[in-house]
Amino acid sequence: MVLQYKVKSSARWKDYPGKDKIAGNVNSYDFRLLNKDKTKTLVEKGNYESVMKRFRQIEFFKHKG
Repeated sequence: MVLQYKVKSSARWKDYPGKDKIAGNVNSYDFRLLNKDKTKTLVEKGNYESVMKRFRQIEFFKHKG
């Protein structure tokens, strides 16, 4: 999965490098989650906490069985 982010006023999405490598607070950004090939959006635009919550749910069920 690929986590992307953008400044709320921007239109361009970038791949997320990590919380410590972006300028400012994560609350000033929008986030989304795509599949590995970047062909399907798994989570539409949302805040960091909600997107990461869904990311953890997907990872849990992927490795569950």
